[in-house]
Amino acid sequence: MKTWIFTIAIFLAIPVTKAISQTMTIDDEITLIQAAFGSDKKMLVEAYMDLPEAVAPGFWTIYQAYESERQALSRERMKIINDYLDEYQTLNNDQADLLAKRTLANDQALSKLHSKYYKKFKKVTSPIDAAKFLQIDTYIHNTIRNAMQQELPFIDEN
Repeated sequence: MKTWIFTIAIFLAIPVTKAISQTMTIDDEITLIQAAFGSDKKMLVEAYMDLPEAVAPGFWTIYQAYESERQALSRERMKIINDYLDEYQTLNNDQADLLAKRTLANDQALSKLHSKYYKKFKKVTSPIDAAKFLQIDTYIHNTIRNAMQQELPFIDEN
């Protein structure tokens, strides 16, 4: 199961790193990426969770709310990456400081979101299922972040 999820997550991450084009705004591109990724991610979560029919409707209602909030954070993360790509060749101390602070704030917001929704998932399913969801969600997003990080140039890299 893990290899299958990893392969799909990498497949989903590649278009994200290559999708930035000159003809669309970053907001348009993010909307397209999130729309394509959202349904694929839901299929992965559904296959992994394998929820009993009795709790599935409650889980998916909370999942939709979670995804809505998470997508806003993901949108901000992609904007941070885009800003970094625009600035990394001429990055100064102020720009680096701002990008680092934005990244840290985004990471903290995602942790808070996970805490908030863990409690909600736990109420409608069980602690095991709620933890299982956090595990797969974190795995998917860390895999994508890792793939993207490998494509990003390092500061002062020529």
